Amino acid sequence: MSFFENKERRLILAIETSCDETSVAVVEDEVKILSNIVASQIKSHRRFGGIVPEIASRHHVEEIIICIDEALEKAGVLPEELGGVAVTYGPGLVGALLIGLSAAKAFAWANHLPLIPVNHMAGHIYAARSVKELRFPLLALLVSGGHTELVYMKEEADYKIIGESRDDAAGEAYDKVGRVIGLSYPSGKEIDEMAHSGHDIFHFPRAMLKEGNFDFSFSGLKSAFVNTVHNAEQRGEELNSFNLAASFQASVVEVLVNKTICCAKNWPVKMIVVAGGVAANRGLRESLKKSMECELPEIELVIPLFDLCGDNAAMIGLAGFVEARKGNFAELDLNADPSLSFSDMKSE
Repeated sequence: MSFFENKERRLILAIETSCDETSVAVVEDEVKILSNIVASQIKSHRRFGGIVPEIASRHHVEEIIICIDEALEKAGVLPEELGGVAVTYGPGLVGALLIGLSAAKAFAWANHLPLIPVNHMAGHIYAARSVKELRFPLLALLVSGGHTELVYMKEEADYKIIGESRDDAAGEAYDKVGRVIGLSYPSGKEIDEMAHSGHDIFHFPRAMLKEGNFDFSFSGLKSAFVNTVHNAEQRGEELNSFNLAASFQASVVEVLVNKTICCAKNWPVKMIVVAGGVAANRGLRESLKKSMECELPEIELVIPLFDLCGDNAAMIGLAGFVEARKGNFAELDLNADPSLSFSDMKSE
């Protein structure tokens, strides 16, 4: 990477503002995370039961400069020591993305640094580099609030979507179900904890488990859950929330694991990566690990550290090194692409 030639160290500043976390990180030598500052907005959005885009954008404006200064200070790095600036340009909330992009472009221009555009979802995949160097070909199970996808990577930075959600993403379903049983936003972690204390007595539907079909659908599960709770309320019957959580999670996890295992059997892979916010789910981690030990013992399972499963800038820095190695740089007219997908990205 020629832009490091006049630098003593290979350092990238990374910025992530695709949704409701303002995050800035400094990454060195491909995988060494020197700092990863995350300013969460959960408390601001909790009373609304979900993300309010306008509020998210305003918080990013308030926090972005503070986070940049803090990331550099914690890493012990000066702007002139950096070799580039990596930034998320999609997918995500357009207003939120524009704040991060504006900050990244201003910082890059002021310090004569190249700008490195990063796909937010690619960042989630490359978060696994913090655990182990990726081996290709690999299969990535991406599970977050807005996306549920199976992505085949024949080689580095080559993305082929094998399956995706036709309606709700898994993380979105968790939040909607959480609201029904009275949990605060975001409810994924709490449902996961409750599930380990309950039993699958409701046997909710497992959609689209037909062999050879790698797409997902969670709207039917969500409807079944809501109808079960509302029907019980109309009868004056009180349902056990722990059993509801366990039954819901059992359905989601079985679908995710089954499709991932089947897909890995149909595509030549050396490694399976689980990424995105729902990758922190203990039930999913345990079930996939157990299934792979029985059915795919020759394939390695890699899951990012818990702190790198949610949205963060360190993962953007990890992916940024990959993009820079490809020579993928952007001009200062780079714009946000809220609906950016892997199909929009061309491998070199």
